[in-house]
Amino acid sequence: MKIGFIGLGIMGEAMCGRIVAGHDDTVYCYDVDPARTALLAEKGAVPCENGVELAEKSDVIITMVPKSEHVKAVYTSLLPVLGRGKICIDMSTIDPDVSLEVAAMVKKTGADFADAPVVKSRPAAEKGELGILVGCDDALFPAIRPVLAYMGRNIIRMGENGMGIVMKICHNSLVGQIQNGVNETMCLARRYGISPEDFHTAVAYGGAQNFYLDGQWEKLRDEDWTTAFSIDNMRKDAHIAMRMAAEQGFAMPGAANVMRVYDEAAEKGLGREDFRATYKIVKEGKA
Repeated sequence: MKIGFIGLGIMGEAMCGRIVAGHDDTVYCYDVDPARTALLAEKGAVPCENGVELAEKSDVIITMVPKSEHVKAVYTSLLPVLGRGKICIDMSTIDPDVSLEVAAMVKKTGADFADAPVVKSRPAAEKGELGILVGCDDALFPAIRPVLAYMGRNIIRMGENGMGIVMKICHNSLVGQIQNGVNETMCLARRYGISPEDFHTAVAYGGAQNFYLDGQWEKLRDEDWTTAFSIDNMRKDAHIAMRMAAEQGFAMPGAANVMRVYDEAAEKGLGREDFRATYKIVKEGKA
């Protein structure tokens, strides 16, 4: 089985690297940035000139690109070379309605399609420890699970096409609200003289213990904004969550506040910094 990977950014590079390291057949790669394609070629992937060449040569085509419009553009370009026997797996985080539109386009060619967005960030991708949330036909899931297992440990089928994306957006919306709560309460504690270390220790003993704080408190203390998952990406997901809520006529004031914080961070030029850098916005006490 030959695997092709399109989109070699912060996450895609690490994910494709895991496939190259674990798969016993050819792995093709492509990115709009030739330097990224060359980097994966150094690790053992076979570079392609474009996505169409990659799709022609691959049995499984994986995409990991930034936004809805990018996913739609990629698969529109691939349609002429798709057909029965090919499997497409989009691991991007995009609008659910766009994912469903792409799924219908791909399946009309006879190819199979799954949405399989990931949770956790770059360090987990490098270790092959991502969580993967899958939306696909029931019969397709066993066929793609071994491929996904190169990249993740916790692989869950959430339902039919689109459901992986829906769950990912719900997940990230909750992460944003947890993060905002951590930012607010840590800032308040620090104003009273409590150190980040003591704050983390105290929270870890109680019902407020959470994965985000456990993994991020030292970087918050050190003001380390090195990017593993950018503000721009999380902001995109926050806006998708609010569009989904609007479609359902459902009020999410907590999520709306998170979106406002991320919008302010982007306006202040922090978009390329790690998403924990929203701490700087909350710290000002004006959010």
